[in-house]
Amino acid sequence: MRVCEIFRAEQGEGFLTGTDSLFVRTAGCNLRCRFCDTPYASWRPEGEQLSVDEILTLMHDLDDPDRPTGHVVITGGEPMLWGDLVSLTERLHEEGRHVTIETAGTVDRPVVCDLMSISPKLSDSDPVDGSLTWQGDDKEIPPVGRWLQTHRRRRLNEKVIRRLITDYTYQIKFVVGSPDIMSEIQQWLALFPSIDPSRVLLMPEARTAAQHAEVETWLEPLAAEYGYKFCPREHVKKHDGERGK
Repeated sequence: MRVCEIFRAEQGEGFLTGTDSLFVRTAGCNLRCRFCDTPYASWRPEGEQLSVDEILTLMHDLDDPDRPTGHVVITGGEPMLWGDLVSLTERLHEEGRHVTIETAGTVDRPVVCDLMSISPKLSDSDPVDGSLTWQGDDKEIPPVGRWLQTHRRRRLNEKVIRRLITDYTYQIKFVVGSPDIMSEIQQWLALFPSIDPSRVLLMPEARTAAQHAEVETWLEPLAAEYGYKFCPREHVKKHDGERGK
């Protein structure tokens, strides 16, 4: 599979926030979100093709023998695009690791997974020309072009969502940039009445600590009003979304 970075850090968001983890970020995505905070894994994918053995070796090199971590987060891009993901998760479980997979819930694989972290993409994720630049760079993201319709067509796959929430322990993480999206979140959740509201998390749309603070002021009480959990993004608050953090 194509991998753009492997690093060790604390999990920054979700139920396992603060957990020391090894991260494997795959490159390549079947969506093109307007607010993507890792364009180097989607809009302009970086990285190299690595075998499962090579990935595990790089992970072992990062793992401190005096302070090993039992948690692995596989993210992207969209990691479920890669067939070797199944083998990687099987090998990680053989090592006794807890595996979280970060996915948009549009592609299915029979992976071994302890926490399926699903981040649904709604209409506010639709790409817009000029809305993104590479972090730390002045290169512009390519024009949206054909991606707008492709993104809209792919961003909801009800069959995949139903399978994931049935077969795995899950969390549902919505990126929220405006209170106006709450009605669409409610409509999305109505499609899947078996979802436990206590497993629904609302996260600020933010690429910097300043943006996070601004959204947090109104999103935290809004989440409570609707009966969902507010989910701060600690890696954004602490590191302004810096890679490898």
